[in-house]
Amino acid sequence: MAAIIVLLTLFFFLSISSTTTLASFNIMDYGAKADGQTDAAKPLLSAWAAACGSGKPASISIPAGSFFVSKALLEGPCKSNNIRIIIRGTLIAPSSYSATTQWLTFNHVQGVSVLGGTIDGRGQSYWACKTAGRSCPPGATSLVIHESKDVLISGLRSLNSELFHMSIYGSSGITVQGVKITAPENSPNTDGIHIQKSSDVTVTTSMIKTGDDCVSMGEGSTNVWIEQVSCGPGHGISIGSLGGTPDEEGVQNITVKSVVFTKTQNGVRIKTWGKPNSGFVKDVTFEHVTMQNVHNPIIVNQNYCPGNVNCPNQSSGIKISQVSYTDVQGSSATPVAVKFDCSPNNPCSDLGLQDIKLTYLNKPAESYCKNAQGSTSGFIIPPSCF
Repeated sequence: MAAIIVLLTLFFFLSISSTTTLASFNIMDYGAKADGQTDAAKPLLSAWAAACGSGKPASISIPAGSFFVSKALLEGPCKSNNIRIIIRGTLIAPSSYSATTQWLTFNHVQGVSVLGGTIDGRGQSYWACKTAGRSCPPGATSLVIHESKDVLISGLRSLNSELFHMSIYGSSGITVQGVKITAPENSPNTDGIHIQKSSDVTVTTSMIKTGDDCVSMGEGSTNVWIEQVSCGPGHGISIGSLGGTPDEEGVQNITVKSVVFTKTQNGVRIKTWGKPNSGFVKDVTFEHVTMQNVHNPIIVNQNYCPGNVNCPNQSSGIKISQVSYTDVQGSSATPVAVKFDCSPNNPCSDLGLQDIKLTYLNKPAESYCKNAQGSTSGFIIPPSCF
């Protein structure tokens, strides 16, 4: 399915190109070398500057081969709101980590499409630093979409990011489709896609295998649609963690549909700090979800407090309501497959369970509720604890 979508997308853009005057820029014409060693950052930025200032539909071509890019900030706004970056080769990051927090960044752009190709964050040395407990820099996110609109990422393969593979921040109208995101199961904080303070974000027909959340949604995530995603290994699809800082924006209108989790730490999760806060989570739908040996298939945890620092014995101020779980089936790797551990000051309300069948060792699993209120319909296995 992902391959079909990518081909259709490419066909669509090529058909436009055949009838539209298209400004075309190849990074090789600006001095890039496909040797995996010569820094292609300047040629890439030169091609971007030409496309951005063209005032008409433009394409940037990154041909086959390996191109080393030290760091690139693709800055807008542009005169053109139709720029396609067609990647046939691989962009590779520095092999040794530095103090940079972003590798490839789109900032204040509109109407940009990234089609195909591979980006390799080469995060192995950074993970080794983190795992050894040494003093390490914050780590770099491979691809950042910052305060931008109407961006398409299609058919991209992202490997071994130091930190998040993709971050969508302060943006709207972002579509991610047919991507493959891969990092080892033990690589720290290598979230696949992180969404924050962004609206109208769609993630479809993608495969994500990481050492952290496949998709994570932070404060201010609204109108997010996630469908036909394969997740695992990793920590599942998470709303949160929320409430780490005061006065956070709420999260609402989230749909996670037709997703398969395989041997993940969590399935569908909502996670909030045990701290006072005025934020909220509401209007969330999880439906047609398959769990394959997942440790926490359905989980709400409002007592997140790593190391019991700055929040012990406090109650989460995040209000969780109007969350529905429909047609969630499969196997749990632990006895408790459904866990709602909610805030005593702000109990979870209007939770809905419909047609749930989760087993543990081929037997009905268990459910756990604390400060949770809701309703059920259809078959419910394990039996509801509401």
